[in-house]
Amino acid sequence: METGAPNALLKEQATEEKGETARLSSFIGAMAIADLVKTTLGPKGMDKILQSQSRGQHVTVTNDGATILKSIYVDNPAAKVLVDISKVQDDQVGDGTTSVVVLAGELLREAEKLV
Repeated sequence: METGAPNALLKEQATEEKGETARLSSFIGAMAIADLVKTTLGPKGMDKILQSQSRGQHVTVTNDGATILKSIYVDNPAAKVLVDISKVQDDQVGDGTTSVVVLAGELLREAEKLV
């Protein structure tokens, strides 16, 4: 086995984070997803404008957290977990997708202080 060989699992332009940096980026990514949909909650919830990247340039205006989370690309592992719990909540219950993401995001925000 060759010492110092680059990791063959990562793509050419991929970056690798370790230790404190990786932990911090996971917290930040998950909290960003929670903050994204938090503003859509309640009677004064704001709408979000979603523009597709495809040829048609389709534009959607929504305040539904599930629709927003299905429409965005997420590459942060912790943020993907929040998107996944939203999908599970939608599949099992059919409602509360935004609430479960905001709750999990706030739990992570408080947990970050303890770690």
